[in-house]
Amino acid sequence: MESIEENLGYRFRDPTLLTRALTRKAFANEERQKGRQLEDQEVLCTLGDAALKAAFVDLLVRSHYPTPDAITREKESLERHDALAGIALQIGLGPSIRLGAGERKQEAEKEPDVLAETLEAVIGAIYLDGGCEAARNAVMRLYGNRIKPHRG
Repeated sequence: MESIEENLGYRFRDPTLLTRALTRKAFANEERQKGRQLEDQEVLCTLGDAALKAAFVDLLVRSHYPTPDAITREKESLERHDALAGIALQIGLGPSIRLGAGERKQEAEKEPDVLAETLEAVIGAIYLDGGCEAARNAVMRLYGNRIKPHRG
């Protein structure tokens, strides 16, 4: 977990949020059958998706993208699951994802959708832990060098 925090450039005040962000629904369901109550990443994915969209638009406006259409096109390319999965791999999320038994057999930690959803959940966890500004700053660190000033 510490290496993920280092790669994110963000230290969680409540580390259980990061654990939750890394917990797939199948893993949580299996643990519930054993009597352990765990929260999974689904709600954090939804929050993280919204936080990512807002941060991307912020970054694109600051990079002088001149029109809503230009911003939308670039935002859509940034939020594609393969693009998010690349960032998730870069910061080492794959091996830390808590997968259900079936997911482990399928090596789901390498699947772009699983990686993308987990990154969204991590951004959502940062949002809950540190607020909107912390989430935006994390996205800026992860994506800042990928967004080039618009050349209209």
